[in-house]
Amino acid sequence: MPGQKHWPLARIHEPVADAMNKGVVAFLLFGVPADKDEHGSQAYDENSIVCRALRHIRQHCPQAYLITDVCLCAYTDHGHSGLVKADGVVDNDSSIDLIARMALAHAQAGADMVAPSDMMDGRIAAIRTLLDSNNFGDLPIMSYSAKYASAFYGPFREAAGSAPGKGDRSGYQMDYRFARDAMPEFELDLEEGADILMVKPGLAYLDMVKLARDSFSCPIAVYQVSGEYSMIKAAAEKGWVNERAVVLESLCAMRRAGADLILSYFAPQVAEWLKEEQA
Repeated sequence: MPGQKHWPLARIHEPVADAMNKGVVAFLLFGVPADKDEHGSQAYDENSIVCRALRHIRQHCPQAYLITDVCLCAYTDHGHSGLVKADGVVDNDSSIDLIARMALAHAQAGADMVAPSDMMDGRIAAIRTLLDSNNFGDLPIMSYSAKYASAFYGPFREAAGSAPGKGDRSGYQMDYRFARDAMPEFELDLEEGADILMVKPGLAYLDMVKLARDSFSCPIAVYQVSGEYSMIKAAAEKGWVNERAVVLESLCAMRRAGADLILSYFAPQVAEWLKEEQA
């Protein structure tokens, strides 16, 4: 991913501080652990890389709004978003307990919001229940509600080393061929306690963003994912498109479809561009 890199714990505050100086106020943290195992045990450890990053950033950038990705995929040695049984099938019910523990560990370390991306059934209810019972009843949950089994995730999975070793995630992520599956996911997540609904990827799924916006009053988020980012970067480097114009057009399309929040790797650049336009 051009322009993107892993940041070591001791320096993780640097890109946050730089982006804040440009006008970005909210950040989504992903951890890349040194050690992985079949249970993803580093994910829900109170001294996980994300928990330590939260505490470190909070010391250096106390005004930053910190959101954490909650999923086991980067922490398991098999790369799946949940525990895998002997027959190779992901164990949904056992997984959600660990995912909820991961969310709680992040909350205790100082997260302002948790964003479960695993797509296990029932994980929003499990997270909400555990947070509420530990005095985090006001901590919001941004659910990856309509997360599709997409080829657009490729660059991120390579960067984070989180691609499944065997099989794929089509058993628990959504089939991009069908639209009607999204509504039950939206409704169930809200019923279980989600505060924000997210659609992922972005530009190819604006119909789902509009569906969510037209159906619900809660905030709607959309994620401009690594493949979308990398395609624009690659085309711009070849001189085939104007990077600034294409980025702004694509983000405006997401807003036009009804997104209240946009997650994008272009955020620091866009913040600078918007300042220039307002000057």
